[in-house]
Amino acid sequence: MALTDIVQVTLLVLGGLVVSYLTLNQIGNGEGAIAGFAALTQKVPGHFNMILEPDHPFFKDLPGIAVLVGGMWIANLSYWGFNQYIIQRALAAKNLGEAQKGVVFAAYLKLLMPVIIVLPGIAAVVLAPDLAKPDEAYPTMMRLLPPGLLGLVFAALIAAVIASTASKINSIATIFTLDLYAKFRGERTRAEDGSGESRSEEKHLVLVGRSVAVIAVVIALFTARPLLGNSDQAFQFIQEFSGFFTPGVTVIFLLGLFWRKATELGAIVAAVASVALSYVFKVVMPDFPFMNRMGLVFLISLALAVVISLAQRSRPSANAITMEGVTFRTPAAFNLASVGVILILFALYATWW
Repeated sequence: MALTDIVQVTLLVLGGLVVSYLTLNQIGNGEGAIAGFAALTQKVPGHFNMILEPDHPFFKDLPGIAVLVGGMWIANLSYWGFNQYIIQRALAAKNLGEAQKGVVFAAYLKLLMPVIIVLPGIAAVVLAPDLAKPDEAYPTMMRLLPPGLLGLVFAALIAAVIASTASKINSIATIFTLDLYAKFRGERTRAEDGSGESRSEEKHLVLVGRSVAVIAVVIALFTARPLLGNSDQAFQFIQEFSGFFTPGVTVIFLLGLFWRKATELGAIVAAVASVALSYVFKVVMPDFPFMNRMGLVFLISLALAVVISLAQRSRPSANAITMEGVTFRTPAAFNLASVGVILILFALYATWW
């Protein structure tokens, strides 16, 4: 799986860089990417603004300064820090040091996204202004690739989608089977126990996990078209929909990691409140930017979790995880690399405020 991911990422990054070069070169009338970038910033300067004003038509999607200090943090923390799909990648590392290197490397790869994804999309405004949907921008720009390279990049893209889907299905099956089903039955498996009963229980849980995976795929097949079929930007829809859950998930993990007085009931209330409040705000205030809504729901869910945890009597939990011997200290190299990411982001936002 790791080797496959390396090949996929390499092809996707290289292909994306070539797409960016070809689009910018075409806008620059064959004078190169730098000339094309200069021409693009002159033709559509508004598309480079990352902090939008309230009167901007797309302020609802990128609500001004909230992109930096608001709900964007909730979405990022939830996805990159508390997502089973991402966590299982880090847990696959042979040790903590290698996992940290992987996180830093992923962060720097992520900094390439504006170049390999955003620039071709902006270039499409100039090169293909009559597209029916924004989601068609990048596929249209990919047609500039030579046939052989286009085939490789497209194959890598499909392989990446399949690998990502497989990881998500595995996460769904794992979470449901071990965290819900097994605990609901009050049973635990013992891999080290050679008894027939233990092996039988393991086989049963594996069957349950596979069944859940199949059910999840079927549900996805029947709901993808109604939910995403009429959306101009599928990614935007996914971000807003997942924003119903991410505030509560972020509250649960942050309190679980850094506050010993947090209780299970407080976590459950935070999760339920996150979905319920998000839905209420969506219905009552449909024009309220979803990123601001995530920030507001996060604060309310956090307050509810803290109040309920303090109101409960402190008692030991069977599911409590001891943090003794666990340190959150990171090595100097990791800290230096992290500062580098922050400085690059600061420069980008300072340049195109």
